[in-house]
Amino acid sequence: MRTWTEDDIRNMLTLYAVTDRAWLGERSFGDVLAEALSVPGVTCVQLREKRASAAEREALAREAQRLCAQVGIPFLIDDDVELAARIGADGAHIGQDDRSCAEARAMLGEQAIIGVTTKTLEQALRAQADGADYLGVGAVFPTSTKQDTWTIDHDVLRQICEQVSIPVVAIGGITAQNAPTLAGTGVAGIAVVSAIFAQENIPQAVEELSREARALRAGE
Repeated sequence: MRTWTEDDIRNMLTLYAVTDRAWLGERSFGDVLAEALSVPGVTCVQLREKRASAAEREALAREAQRLCAQVGIPFLIDDDVELAARIGADGAHIGQDDRSCAEARAMLGEQAIIGVTTKTLEQALRAQADGADYLGVGAVFPTSTKQDTWTIDHDVLRQICEQVSIPVVAIGGITAQNAPTLAGTGVAGIAVVSAIFAQENIPQAVEELSREARALRAGE
């Protein structure tokens, strides 16, 4: 497994693609992900397939891992730390109700990238103290991807970015159109689901999102 530097981790958050087959329709997972990675832009992929069986999730993970390796970007798995360890993924992303960051680190090793979902400054500071490499903060806009989430104020997002030393990726309802409103919050990048995987022209969507994400980074 590659060793990722702090700069690598910050850069990988620029345009962070999170999978969800619910948006694919009749299209295949591999074809859609390959299309998303066919143009420069996506800097990291997270497999988040909560409705898949364990066997399906592993097959999807191995396919995504192969595609990410071809373009040299990190591949992480949401929640399933055991699967991340088994296939040698670059890391995992865990939520507030999943196993602890310390447990994930013990399973995946010091070289793994571990991200933690946070919604409050208290959660963010605790995740940082527990050894998280980055934070996923949101939802920053209303989203239909996760039904049980709530939207956080952009002032809270800004406060978290100011108070932690590890990078923050914003997530939740982000599109190329509303991403510019995150300017000045201090985020290292944007994480998107439907803004890539629900689009008819995926390469075009990636290029537009990448342009907005890089503009946000430039204004950090």
